[in-house]
Amino acid sequence: MTSSNRKVATLLLAALLYTGPSAANEPDPLAPEQLEADQVVIGKIILNKADVFDLSDPKENNAFYRLANKLHIITRDHVIEQQLLFAPGDKFSKRQIEETERILRRNTYFFDASVTPVNREDGTVDLQVNTRDVWTLKPGFSFARSGGENRTLIKLEELNLFGWGQQVLVARSDNEDRESNLFTFRDRNLGRSWTQLRLQYSDNSDGHWNSLSLIRPFYKLDARWTAGVTATDFDIERRLYQLGEKAAEFRHEREFATAFGGWSAGLNNGWVRRYTAGVAYDNNLFSQVPDGTLPPAIPENRELVYGYFGFEVLEDEFETAQNRNQIHRTEDFLTGKRFAATLGWSDESFGADRDAALYWVSASRSYGDLAKSAVLLSANASGRVEDGDAVNALLNVRARYYKQQSDQRTFFTTVSATYGNDLDLDNPVELGGDSGLRGYPLRYQSGDSKTLFTIEQRYFWNWYPFRLVRVGGAIFADVGRTWGDDPLGGENLGWLSDVGFGLRLAPTRTGTRSVIHVDLAFPLNGDDSIDSVQFLIESKKSF
Repeated sequence: MTSSNRKVATLLLAALLYTGPSAANEPDPLAPEQLEADQVVIGKIILNKADVFDLSDPKENNAFYRLANKLHIITRDHVIEQQLLFAPGDKFSKRQIEETERILRRNTYFFDASVTPVNREDGTVDLQVNTRDVWTLKPGFSFARSGGENRTLIKLEELNLFGWGQQVLVARSDNEDRESNLFTFRDRNLGRSWTQLRLQYSDNSDGHWNSLSLIRPFYKLDARWTAGVTATDFDIERRLYQLGEKAAEFRHEREFATAFGGWSAGLNNGWVRRYTAGVAYDNNLFSQVPDGTLPPAIPENRELVYGYFGFEVLEDEFETAQNRNQIHRTEDFLTGKRFAATLGWSDESFGADRDAALYWVSASRSYGDLAKSAVLLSANASGRVEDGDAVNALLNVRARYYKQQSDQRTFFTTVSATYGNDLDLDNPVELGGDSGLRGYPLRYQSGDSKTLFTIEQRYFWNWYPFRLVRVGGAIFADVGRTWGDDPLGGENLGWLSDVGFGLRLAPTRTGTRSVIHVDLAFPLNGDDSIDSVQFLIESKKSF
C-alpha cells in the first residue's frame, strides 16, 4: 500500500470511529448558565415540600417522628408562591433563582430551600422549588446564663400559624432587668403581599413596651419602592453597672413614630441605588425610679422632631457557605460592597427642644473567597451635631475572618472597636460577659470607647443525636478593654482576657436559627470579686 493510500485509509477509519464530541465536554442543558444563555422560558413551577422528618430515611421513620409529621401543618402553597420572583412564561434568570432561594431561606419555618431546573424541552424548563419545613410550634421553658446572671423564659410560640407563614408568641421572661409578659404577632406577607406587619405588647414589672410597624420593604434587589410607618411606646427602668454590679438607675419613657417612603430604579449593571425620605418624632423623658434602691443617675430629656433623607447603594454579590456561623446549614453572605447614609434635621420650629443634625452611616464589603478564606468588613456611625459639636457620636468597626480548614473545621477571628464622644448617659459603651468577653460578669467595664478581639477554633462534627441536633465545639480566647470616662466614675482595669471551650448545639427540626452555647470560660485578670470560672448557657444567632 502506497503512502497516500495509507493516509486515506487512516482518515476513513477515523471517520468511522468518530462518535461526536466527548460527553464530558458537552454542556449540561440544565445548568443555570446554559439555560440563561439559551434564553429558555420557564414552564411549570413544581413545589417539592418536604415535611419535618424524611420518612424515606430509616433513621427517621419511627412512630414518634411519624406522629410529628402527622400533627404538623405543612406550609401552604400560596405562602411559597407569593415569595417567588419568577412565574411561568418568564425568561430563565440565574440571578432571580438565587435571590428567590435567599428570600425563602430567611423564613424561620424552613430549614433550607433551593430551586432546581428540571424537564427541559421545546425551549422551556420546569422549575422545582424545594423546601423543608421545621416544627414551628414551640412551647417550653428555657434557661440561659452569662456574665454571672440567669435568664428564664416560658413561652408558647408558633412560627407558621396554620401553615400561613405568620408568627405568634406568648411568653413570660425573667432576666437581670425585669419580668415581662409578652405578646407578638408578625406577618411578613400580609394579605399575600410583600407588606410586613408586626405587633408587640409587653406588660413588664417596671412598665410596658408596645410597638407597631407596617412596612412594604425593598423586598428584592429590583424592587422599585418602599413605604411604611412604625411606632414605639415604652416605659421601663434602666440601670448602670460597675464591675458587673448594678450601681445606679433611672426611669426611661419613650414615644417614637416615623413614616417614610422610598424609590429605586432597581438593579442596573450589578448595582442597586435606593432613596428614602420621611419624618420622625422621638421624645425621651428620664426621671428617678419611684422607691428606687440604687442612687439615681438621670440623663437629660430629649425631644427630637425631624425630617430625614436616606441613600443606599448595594452591589449584587452574594456567596453561600456552610459551617461558618451555623452547623451543616446553608448560609447566605452579602460579599459585595454596600453603603447607606441617612441625614436628618431636628428644629425647634417643628416642636423639638433643640436644633440638631442627625446622621446614621453604615458600610460593608468583603475580600477573599468564603469557600477558602475571607475577610468581612463592616462599619457604622451615628450621632447628632448640636451647636457645632458632635454629641452622642458613636463609630463602630468590625472585621471577621473565616478560614475553612476542612469540612469539619473552621478557624475564625474577629476584632471590633467602638469610639464614642460626648455620649448620652442612657447610651453607655459597655464590655462584659454579655458582649463577648465571656470570662467576666455582664457589663463589667464601661467607658466611651472599647475594643474586643476574639479567636476561635470551630469544630463541626457529624454527630447527629436522634436526628434532632447538630453538634459542634469551640476553643476560644477573648481580649478586650474600655477607654475613656466611666459615666459613674468607676475604675478602668485596662486590658482583660479569658480563655475557654464549649459545645455548640444547633436544632435542625425546630424553627430557630439560634445556636445554643454551653461554655466554660476562665478569666485571666480583673478584680478579686469575680469567679475563677464562668459557666455560660445561652442562645445566640451564630456559632
